Amino acid sequence: MTIRVMLVDDQVLLRTGFRMVLAAQPDMEVVAEAGNGVEALEALRTTSVDVVLMDVRMPKLDGVEATRRICADADPPKVLILTTFDLDEYAFSGLKAGASGFMLKDVPPGELLTAIRAVHSGDAVVAPSTTRRLLDRFAPMLPSSGKQPEHKELERLTEREREVMVLVAQGLSNGEIAARLVLSEATVKTHVGRILTKLGLRDRVQVVVLAYETGLVRAGGHG
Repeated sequence: MTIRVMLVDDQVLLRTGFRMVLAAQPDMEVVAEAGNGVEALEALRTTSVDVVLMDVRMPKLDGVEATRRICADADPPKVLILTTFDLDEYAFSGLKAGASGFMLKDVPPGELLTAIRAVHSGDAVVAPSTTRRLLDRFAPMLPSSGKQPEHKELERLTEREREVMVLVAQGLSNGEIAARLVLSEATVKTHVGRILTKLGLRDRVQVVVLAYETGLVRAGGHG
């Protein structure tokens, strides 16, 4: 199965480099390119895309707003934010807008390809610990931060699921959560799946963001 990729970046040279890397892969095809968010949205109306590599700083419509609009559609493609800095306000905003992860622009080609495949298969490609560092830095900008300790949707979770959600938000892997709670890894995976379903979230990154927004986990601390 071929992964259909769209490249969105205002730097033609960068798009050319990415296209060459992707074209050499038997399971990937660059089906569209765009120089800004407006062009990206237009291209998606006529082209089927699985994964969007999205730059953030672009003219006309930046990558964050483009990501928000793309992810608002029914059955949207997965979005991977491309950023220059590891702890970047744009990366944080992109995750909140619905991106499945972010990558640094100077990432080695092998890591980029792994990330595209991971996102396509439904995984998030930002390590939860990286997401936590982002959120620790930008949590004060969250609208609910410190004001609204609970969200109604969290009431749908069982006590065990809330416990698992807190540990996911603290950056623990399924294996680490299993060891902490004395559960099998398969059971933890089931709990994570139920959390995603009940809360209408796509991946672990969104679990982390929601845990911070609702005050379930506080910046720099635990739940």
